[in-house]
Amino acid sequence: MNVLARPFVSDPRRHEGVRPFHIWGLRLFYLLMLVMVAPAAWGALLRHQGPWDPTHAVALCVWATYPALALFGLLRPLRWLPLMVFTIGYKTLWLAFVAWPLWNAGTLAGSDAGETAFAFAFVPVLAAVVPWGYVWREFVLPARR
Repeated sequence: MNVLARPFVSDPRRHEGVRPFHIWGLRLFYLLMLVMVAPAAWGALLRHQGPWDPTHAVALCVWATYPALALFGLLRPLRWLPLMVFTIGYKTLWLAFVAWPLWNAGTLAGSDAGETAFAFAFVPVLAAVVPWGYVWREFVLPARR
């Protein structure tokens, strides 16, 4: 087999037939979650002083938890796919309900939401590494017994 084609050909004996491209892409995003999100979220939680705004505290706790779970995704990328689906979901919703109206009004650039919108704009790349056929078979269709 051509060395360039190997990452794009599934091997039914490994990773339940999912292409190596998807497996390594998932691992890359799990690693990026750990490296980029965990330090900021955990730092904000550990350095916080004074009373919490409950809604802000919930958001920080979620942001601290999901990259911690990404550690498991590095080891078992397919088993932890629901974490990726969650990530794609919340980022897409945020872009649709927060960033889009600001962008449409011409006020996104330079706003507090601008940096987040830039980071979340890469969600299509994340969606491209998710093996959606596998997600459908394993998480959506009823179990075959």
